Amino acid sequence: MQIALFQPDIPQNTGTILRLCACLDVAAHIIEPAGFPVSDRHFRRAGMDYLDQVSITRHDSWSKFEQWRNDGGFRLILFTTKAAGSYLDYRYGANDVLLFGRESAGVPDAVAASADARLLIPIKPGLRSLNVAMAAAMALGEALRQTGSGV
Repeated sequence: MQIALFQPDIPQNTGTILRLCACLDVAAHIIEPAGFPVSDRHFRRAGMDYLDQVSITRHDSWSKFEQWRNDGGFRLILFTTKAAGSYLDYRYGANDVLLFGRESAGVPDAVAASADARLLIPIKPGLRSLNVAMAAAMALGEALRQTGSGV
């Protein structure tokens, strides 16, 4: 199980997700460009001293990430507010990559189209979305529960 962040733009959320990955021993991927430098103090504060404990791969572009994913034969599972199927009804595999989009804009249509599955975390009608770090924690928790993998 791995997490990928598409062009993240809020350093605190990225740091929090990377801390989650460190604690649960899950590899993380950042698909550039990110909206902040890795030296950003908010990013470092949110990740705390856990950033040295997570395997982070930075991909220069979406196309390079896709090449890596296709070479490895990984399934791509996109979490989006534009999906119809619930993340609780999906059957995850140990080699899945859980993809989360930019906080401000999600992912472009071409990225969404390349996902093997597009899933939704159901929330109260009339509200826009969950915080991406909360969504990542919920999704990863369910995926790890189903696959029996993790720490």
